[in-house]
Amino acid sequence: MGNLMKMGIGVPIGLISLLAMMILPLPPVMLDVLFTFNIALSLVIVMAVFNVRRPLEFAIFPTVLLLVTILRLALNVASTRVVLMHGHEGSHAAGKVIAAFGEFVIGGNYAVGAVVFIILTIINFVVVTKGAGRVSEVSARFALDAMPGKQMAIDADLNAGLITQDEARARRLEVRAESDFYGSMDGASKFVRGDAVAGILIMVINIIGGLLIGTMMHDLPVGEATKTYTLLTIGDGLVAQIPGLLLSVAVAIIVTRVTREQDVSHELGKQLFGQPKALGVAASVLGVMGLIPGMPNLVFLSVAALAGWGAWKLKKERDKPVIEAGEFEVTIAGLKERFEVK
Repeated sequence: MGNLMKMGIGVPIGLISLLAMMILPLPPVMLDVLFTFNIALSLVIVMAVFNVRRPLEFAIFPTVLLLVTILRLALNVASTRVVLMHGHEGSHAAGKVIAAFGEFVIGGNYAVGAVVFIILTIINFVVVTKGAGRVSEVSARFALDAMPGKQMAIDADLNAGLITQDEARARRLEVRAESDFYGSMDGASKFVRGDAVAGILIMVINIIGGLLIGTMMHDLPVGEATKTYTLLTIGDGLVAQIPGLLLSVAVAIIVTRVTREQDVSHELGKQLFGQPKALGVAASVLGVMGLIPGMPNLVFLSVAALAGWGAWKLKKERDKPVIEAGEFEVTIAGLKERFEVK
């Protein structure tokens, strides 16, 4: 696989394989492998988005987003074929992954599964995807509007002799890459939005198609056909929707990042939990709520104590004297000692 990627034909072969999945039937074992790979790939993408210091370090993300969306849709088509063809054989007919999500995750209750799936879809479609799409649109517009001014600033620095020709060329490429990235993200975010809509439509079509096939072709009772095919469809939808939600979160994270270099985890801890006054106020409010009869006192007081300890710790760190770098000379009992603080 590595040799194929180096030769430049790995991605085209993978794309053709994804398209073939929509036409050729896949065994349940292969579906289990591909569904597991899809979940793992979504987790890898989320972690990669967290670990990059600048959005441009993951400039290939729009293309990755397109390929992963095609993978998920191909899996939906392949699993739909298996569910409708072999769903009458039982809950394990479409593979162990779909069966696990249909039986273990939602307890074998298709009504609960339908509600959970709808809630996940609403979170993905209405909250995360819509917000990420709006941020992508605004970022792309601002990047395009600021491009001429940045180019003029680079030319001014070059004419003033502040930067060299090579530095000016690198800055121009970076400005162009930033504009292209946010423009691509504006369009790529529509893939995730369309995928969320497709998930709802596929679920409805699968339930209706399974009910008709189960009752007319396999002579199953209406109640049994409804339960069997709905469980399989909900399990299939959850297997696809959870990676889709992870991918939507990755899109939202990368488009809300600032352009300068930063460590998201470090900055999040520093800016959100690095204010002793905020933690102190939170500890006070939680402490008062923990003293109210009928409230979960132990939980509230425990969290209040933790927040108060964090506020005290931060206050102590900030009040600690800071010695600036330099050379110092100290005389103790007539003995002079020189030391350096770096």
